[in-house]
Amino acid sequence: MSPMMAAVCHVAARVAQLQAAALPVPVRADRRKAVSGARGSVLSARRRDPGGEEGRSIEGAGETVDVSIVMPCLNEARSIGASIAGARAALARLREAHDLSGEVIVADNGSSDGSERVARTLGARVVAVARRGYGAALSAGFEAARGRFLVMGDADGSYDFGESVAMVEALLGGADLCMGSRFKGGIKPGAMPWKNRYIGNPLLTAALNFLFDAGIEDAHCGLRALTKSCFERLKLKGSGMEFASEMVIKAALLGVRIVETPVTLFPDLRERPSHLRPWRDGWRHLRFLLMLSPSSLFAAPAALGALFSLAVLLTAGRAWFEDLNQVQFFLGNYWVILAGSLFEISHIAAVLALACHIYGVREGYRKPGPWTAALARWISLETMLVIGLLVFLAGFGILLWVVVYWSSHGFIRIANVFPAVVGTTLLAVGVQNMLGGFLLAVIAGNEAQFLGFAAQKPVTETEAREPEASGEASKSWPSR
Repeated sequence: MSPMMAAVCHVAARVAQLQAAALPVPVRADRRKAVSGARGSVLSARRRDPGGEEGRSIEGAGETVDVSIVMPCLNEARSIGASIAGARAALARLREAHDLSGEVIVADNGSSDGSERVARTLGARVVAVARRGYGAALSAGFEAARGRFLVMGDADGSYDFGESVAMVEALLGGADLCMGSRFKGGIKPGAMPWKNRYIGNPLLTAALNFLFDAGIEDAHCGLRALTKSCFERLKLKGSGMEFASEMVIKAALLGVRIVETPVTLFPDLRERPSHLRPWRDGWRHLRFLLMLSPSSLFAAPAALGALFSLAVLLTAGRAWFEDLNQVQFFLGNYWVILAGSLFEISHIAAVLALACHIYGVREGYRKPGPWTAALARWISLETMLVIGLLVFLAGFGILLWVVVYWSSHGFIRIANVFPAVVGTTLLAVGVQNMLGGFLLAVIAGNEAQFLGFAAQKPVTETEAREPEASGEASKSWPSR
């Protein structure tokens, strides 16, 4: 029997139970039982109730719905049926409790085992995604979704979509993003490798919380929910597994309301190796944390490097001024050279930190910092050009004095390199400042006043919600 037929047979009894009982299907109770049946039984079950309430909410073409459950899929024929059955059971509970309609979307990433045919047979809407990757599939599914509330979950049977009901209820309560926490809900034996459970996930989650103050317990849970408006504001771009971190990071940067609910992680139903590659995907998550944290990647090292280099240069300068003819600075010339180079690196790192901040604000996933309003009045392309030119001329003047001093002493070797290092450092910093000014202006959209956005009144979270709230004023959410 082909994998697709086996999957359909496995789900046939589930669909019949759902239609007969109108209750959440206990998909987990016999996850791995062999269920007899045929493909025709599923089709006949759909024919028996083609116009039912659930059929309309899930399969109605072009109809606006309330909840869209999106599953990324790549060769999940064995498990996609059970996942769809669980999703439909969750939608049935949401309709019963809150009168919310819904749909199931399978974002197929090029399956070759018939997964997409199984999904269509079971009433899901299939979105073909050419761009490969977990994040690419989810983004395409979210964009195609018709619901105002989006639920994402894996199609491998590792999550119980019934637990997404509490997530949607959290969104109804005002949350923008609801994360699942496997550490609160439970991890079944064999569901997660030990290195992921005790090393990878805790360390990456701790790093994310430290860098972005997200305040969550499980940053990489695959079952989560968010509003469609939140998804549109986040402007997610990640194509791989780093998509999970990107969502949380940008949500924290924008200050959206994030909550957590417990979820359970089960051993998946697949018989193939996992798509997850712990070391490769772990590095992709980590590099994304760093790329979206210019303060930690650039600004903090720049501040530390500048302080250290200035301390060395000031100490060496004091010793040199006290005795212009001294042969050696007590720390040695090498420390002076190191300090000069470190100051140049620190300066360019500070420029890059500002560039990353401006880019994030311009892209819409970062708010202007509290310090940018003060700097906006003084820093522009013109001021950076003027300051850079003055610093360059100061360095050139010091080097010119060194040449004059050298020539006046018969071109003998100069033992103390402090003046030459200071002059060279100022030359480099001046040029970096001028070129950095153009870089910031380009990143800001070819705008010389590249911090001009900070002078504008920031939009508060309450103001951002007003258009959405006004649009939902006529929509009530009854609870029965």
